[in-house]
Amino acid sequence: MEKIWFVTGAAKGLGLALVKQLLANGDKVAGTSRNLAALKNAVGDAATVDFLPLTADLLDEDSVDRALYDTVKYFGRVDVIVNSAKYGLAGSIEELSDRETRRNFDVNVFGSLNVIRGALPFLREQKGGHIFNISSVGAFTGEAAGFGIYRATELAVVGFSESLAAEVKPFGIKVTTVTPAYVRADSVPADALAVPKRRIDGYKPVKALQHSPQDSYCGGAELAAANTLISIAAQEEPPMFLFLKPDQCHVSKMKARQMETSISAVRKLGKVSSV
Repeated sequence: MEKIWFVTGAAKGLGLALVKQLLANGDKVAGTSRNLAALKNAVGDAATVDFLPLTADLLDEDSVDRALYDTVKYFGRVDVIVNSAKYGLAGSIEELSDRETRRNFDVNVFGSLNVIRGALPFLREQKGGHIFNISSVGAFTGEAAGFGIYRATELAVVGFSESLAAEVKPFGIKVTTVTPAYVRADSVPADALAVPKRRIDGYKPVKALQHSPQDSYCGGAELAAANTLISIAAQEEPPMFLFLKPDQCHVSKMKARQMETSISAVRKLGKVSSV
C-alpha cells in the first residue's frame, strides 16, 4: 500500500529534496512551511495533485493540528512523518541570550514534539506509521566549542526519540532518528545558521570553529539523503538510528571510548567507584 508523507521544513534543504523525490516517484506528500508562497515556488514544476502545500507554525499546536487534519482530509490518511524543520545556532554559551537559546529549543525540539503529538492520534488509529526525527551527528559528540546549545537541542531529539520508540511500538509505529552529514559551512544557507547578537572577543577560538564544517546538506547529498529515507521507510524493521554516511559511525564509537575512559578513571579511585 502506498504511503502518505507529511514533511515539515519542506521549502528548503532535506525537506525540499525529499518532497521533490517523493513526487518524482509518484508518491503523495504534504509539505509545510511558514511561508506558503515560498514553498510553492521552491517545489515549482514538481508540484502535482499528489502534493498538498500547507502553511504551518510549528510552535503553534493549533496550526500544526490543522495541517495534519487537512492532510488526512485530503489524502485519507497519513503514514510517514518527517520532522526536518530546524536551524543551527553558533555561539558560546556566555554569548547566547536566554531568548536565543530558548528559540533554538523551540524550533528544533518543541516544534517536532508538537508535530508528533498531532500525528500520533492518526497513527495509533491506523495501527501503524513511521516517524523520522532529524537530529545531527553532533548529538553523539558535544565537544565542538561554540555549538553547545545547538548540540543540546539535537541531544534532546535523540533522547525523546528513544523513549517515543518504546512508547509507540505496541501500536506498530516505528521511529528513526536521522543524523545528517557534515558539509562546509560556506554551503549552509544564511538563514540556517544563527549567531548571537552579543559577541565577546575573548572567544576567538569559538569564532574560528564557527567556520568549520557544520551539520547540514548540500547539492547531491540532499538527494542521496532523501532517497535513503525513502528506502528506510519501506523496511519492515527500520533502524532506530540512521547515520547517513558510513564514516559517521566512528563518531559514536569515539563517544563510547570516551565513556570507557571515564569509567576506568573512576574505578582507579577504589571505594569511590561504588558510590
